[in-house]
Amino acid sequence: MKTEFKTKFLQHLNIKKQEEGFTLIELLVVVIIIGILAAVALPSLLSQANKAKQVEARNNVGAMNRAQQAFFLEKGRFGAYDELGVGIQTQTTNYEYTFDPKEPDTTNTGLAILASTLTNGLKPYTGLVWSEVDATTSQSTTRALLCEEKLPAAKASGPSVTGAAKDCGTDMVNLGD
Repeated sequence: MKTEFKTKFLQHLNIKKQEEGFTLIELLVVVIIIGILAAVALPSLLSQANKAKQVEARNNVGAMNRAQQAFFLEKGRFGAYDELGVGIQTQTTNYEYTFDPKEPDTTNTGLAILASTLTNGLKPYTGLVWSEVDATTSQSTTRALLCEEKLPAAKASGPSVTGAAKDCGTDMVNLGD
């Protein structure tokens, strides 16, 4: 009897090996698990993509702030966009960069660098650059701020700060000098 049982068991294993593959239920379970994982991970992935796009604006506005400070140190005035030579395009896929006022005046009171969004869900940015005269030494220095809107904006929306206000205002967050 024992030999007969062994023979039947080995026949069963041979038949099972010939029928290799996945059943429909097994495939459905795997597809459902992958769907659940994608549903959990997708919102996180999309928010990271928007953060990466916003880094472009922060870096570009910060570079233009520093370029304005260097230009002021060399020339004694703030420069127009084409005078800075920073190599940043005035419009990218996600942002458009402008100066306010468009042409810096001779009073050197300052200017704002505006990064207006061209894509929904991104935050606009403003860079503020101005000169100050130290009352004790009578030396002129430049200061700069980088401001970020608190909430993402609709498409074609600019920052709420205009001019060289020397602070970010209530709708924006100060990201520092």
